[in-house]
Amino acid sequence: QGTLNVNKHRAQLEAFVRLQGFGSKDTELQSDILIYGAKSRNRAIHGDVVVVELLPVHEWKGRTVALCENETEDKAPADTTGDPMPTGKVVGIIQKNWRDYVVTFPSKEESQSQGRNAQKVLVTPWDYRIPKIRISTQQAEALQEYRVVVRIDSWESTSLYPNGHFVRVLGRIGDVEGEIAAILVENSICAAPFSEIQMSEMPVSSPKNPWKVSPEEVKKRLDLRDTHLIFSIDPKGCEDVDDALSVRTLPNGNLELGVHIADVTHFVAANSYTDVEARARATTYYLADRRYDMLPSVLSADLCSLLSGVDRYAVSVLWELEQESYETLRVRYTRTLIRSAYKLEYETAQGLLDGDASVAGDIPELRSLDEETRQEKLAELVWAISKLTDIARHVRAERDRCGALELEGIEIRVQLDDKRNIHDLIPKQPLEVHETVAECMILANHWVAKRISEDFPHRALLRQHPPPRQEFFTELRECASAKGFSIDTRSNKALAESLDRANDPSDPIVNKLLRSMATHAMSNALYFSTGSCPEEQFHHYGLALERYTHFTSPIRRYADIVVHRLLMAAMLRGTTGDVRDNINSNKDLEELCRHINNRNRAAQRAQKQSTELFQCLYFRDRSAESDERCVADGVIYSIRTNGVLVFVPRYGIKGAAYMKNKEGLVISCQGAGSCQWKPGSLHRSQHKITSTTTTGDSVTLSLFDHITVSISCEGRKRKRHHQKSKHSIALQVRILVQSSRCHAETIRLEIIRNTRHRSADTEAARKRSPVVKPDLLKEVSRSAEEAQCAQERARVEVMDEESREFCQTRGPSLYQLLEEIRELALLDVTEDIRT
Repeated sequence: QGTLNVNKHRAQLEAFVRLQGFGSKDTELQSDILIYGAKSRNRAIHGDVVVVELLPVHEWKGRTVALCENETEDKAPADTTGDPMPTGKVVGIIQKNWRDYVVTFPSKEESQSQGRNAQKVLVTPWDYRIPKIRISTQQAEALQEYRVVVRIDSWESTSLYPNGHFVRVLGRIGDVEGEIAAILVENSICAAPFSEIQMSEMPVSSPKNPWKVSPEEVKKRLDLRDTHLIFSIDPKGCEDVDDALSVRTLPNGNLELGVHIADVTHFVAANSYTDVEARARATTYYLADRRYDMLPSVLSADLCSLLSGVDRYAVSVLWELEQESYETLRVRYTRTLIRSAYKLEYETAQGLLDGDASVAGDIPELRSLDEETRQEKLAELVWAISKLTDIARHVRAERDRCGALELEGIEIRVQLDDKRNIHDLIPKQPLEVHETVAECMILANHWVAKRISEDFPHRALLRQHPPPRQEFFTELRECASAKGFSIDTRSNKALAESLDRANDPSDPIVNKLLRSMATHAMSNALYFSTGSCPEEQFHHYGLALERYTHFTSPIRRYADIVVHRLLMAAMLRGTTGDVRDNINSNKDLEELCRHINNRNRAAQRAQKQSTELFQCLYFRDRSAESDERCVADGVIYSIRTNGVLVFVPRYGIKGAAYMKNKEGLVISCQGAGSCQWKPGSLHRSQHKITSTTTTGDSVTLSLFDHITVSISCEGRKRKRHHQKSKHSIALQVRILVQSSRCHAETIRLEIIRNTRHRSADTEAARKRSPVVKPDLLKEVSRSAEEAQCAQERARVEVMDEESREFCQTRGPSLYQLLEEIRELALLDVTEDIRT
């Protein structure tokens, strides 16, 4: 048995099931089971837990290797499938995981083609993986332009489609609010405001009656307000400051490193109304233009936020380090009372690290001081940041020696114009202080994991990252071989070292793409209870750590709240109190981990889908002829039977570019760089694809070739093509926004020119050749969220009327949107959801 995962790019043809007990070292079956064709699913729907019968070997089929466009074919074109793989059919459904589905009613023309029974209507789900649903309604005509929610009731054995019923209307098709509502429903995200009874549990804090620390609580905590220089480093405008740092020299000459995390559990009692709601939400949901908090803002943006100049409760991890080697001599976990001295922005901290004294003017806490005091305070701060960075380099080097992975990503930030529209997408330059904060947070998570797993060996919440399946590295190894590189994937250390060696000095993009492919091959990191699996499976592959958990972001992750309670219980061992009574049993913790893992996946999907929505809005009305920003460089990173997959570094976009159109014509490149669609054929080899016309003209594109990319709206461009020539196009890669009534808009690429695009931005970027060192994995980067704190907690300062117009809360907003553009998935037929 296993979960049915439908390929969203070949929804009518391909689904996959990873059966429990298969794919292990003790079996010969080392891949997923292909379920070919909708009939073989036996009325199972994406997400259902099913029983599969394996077909005889001679009936096995291959996975589709051609580029495809979510079409409704029920048969794969000839010569478009790979080698045969284990194939089966569904013979039973153990658990139906049906949910609310967003659908679209047929247009007037489609309604007429469905027949005369106006009350029975086939509606099309927003999700390609879900079959059409038959519902009874007399409002079909009135709801043709709206996104609607329906539920499935049954699926009769004699019917091609399930039966369902109407639930509610979300909004008009294409309207931002309606599309965002669809994303929330599709990911089962509750966006309701916090209830009155939950808010009644919140402490009182207002300008007239500000919250103050309790004298009784002061007696219970280690007071660091007068002994430690504590400061935070965050993105501009950050409000929910989870963490702060400190470093100082001890009387014995050793160093003390401190990581101080907001003490959320002081305000959120176990099993309170607020706790129950936070548990259900499991995480803060970040969308492109808004966020939905896990905790009320009085906590997330005020009382639990470690802002400068105010007293705050914290949970601190303090390390005593040898002054030269930075060897850990002693670790202390304790509840503390802190007062952060500075709330620094990343750019300011980097300036201080680089010796740029001019950035001191950007530190508001220093402005009111006299010159002598200001210089003294500044010198202390510079020393602390420099020492933290030195310690972080040492900690990272230790993990590198154990095989920690460093996988590339491109961060994009948004630039708004005076009309509050997205003006441009700009690559964000990485800073070393990002890694400094990252390593400190990873260190704290690691040591807390060690402590709670020692005290609670059978009911501690940890985070595991299993080693990837070796077959997922096939494309990475093949692509690397095109440049003469050999990738060793036998261990994380071997992979890290071979990726470091796979560097083309003439083209840094090659290494970035190889690291991106390695990321795509990774398994997902998951929360688990230590009582649910053997100790040898606790290891975190990506971070190269034997124990890891999440402790450093309790404001926005419920897993961290659970870990805080575990740590408090461990610290209070042998004392009186009921803290240990709030620790989950292994069985309860297992169930909670499944819930949190599920919600985390939903949060990631929603963030990605909302990013794609706003990306389409950005490109929808732009024209390459009138907007030079719609032309950029693209790099081929994969070859398919009918085209190539292209990465556009300028915007962090990946997508499919076809070399054969639906009429069967192939691209023919002319001497001037333009091309025509002509009769001919394509020949694909491992590292290149050649288009040959019937007249003998040919063009070959190879892995890692640079081509020019044009970005435009599909409808507008097709019209202009017709005005130019019947078949003529410019050979570039044109990004087309495909409109869809029933589904989300998508962006696809179209080839224009087979030469590198040269622009002022491109040349400047090549001269700078920045070494991007962001996250370790797409999923692990959030696991160690402080490794890219700017990615998930950044703010864009917008005017109040913007907030009102777009109904957005103060949060990562559009900045977050384009920070995450690099994570947009390809229209890659090999991509099936791996849960």
